[in-house]
Amino acid sequence: MNFDEINKIIDKFNQSSVRELDINDGEFHLHLSKNENSPETPVQPIQPVQSSEPAVKVENSSKNSAAGSNQIVAPMVGTVYLQPEPGAKPYVEPGKMVHAGDVVCVIEAMKMLTEVKSNVTGQVKNILVENEDLVEYDQPLFEIEEK
Repeated sequence: MNFDEINKIIDKFNQSSVRELDINDGEFHLHLSKNENSPETPVQPIQPVQSSEPAVKVENSSKNSAAGSNQIVAPMVGTVYLQPEPGAKPYVEPGKMVHAGDVVCVIEAMKMLTEVKSNVTGQVKNILVENEDLVEYDQPLFEIEEK
């Protein structure tokens, strides 16, 4: 059973008057209950995290870099894509000028794509990740030399 099928079952269960549902096909087991005193703890759906932080942080890099150099860091955990689609030209390359607001890459997390934009105008000094790398929150992605 895939995730969408499970979600449909849960939605129909929640809309019905049925109090308990148990599905077991040998490899897969799903138990749903509306009973407050259920012996098993019901699984709560994952809620998306709402953040008031900006999508991208640009930080001054203090280690091993000259003054006027900034880093664009990952705003979230996910898979980084340096080009809009496979085989396409990359968003940015070392030596290329970027302006504040330019998309420099996208990060995919749970089938959602988030554009990562530059907050500064400058020249791309280094790309610190490879295409399709898994990145962590606040991991440096690019070094930008401000102009």
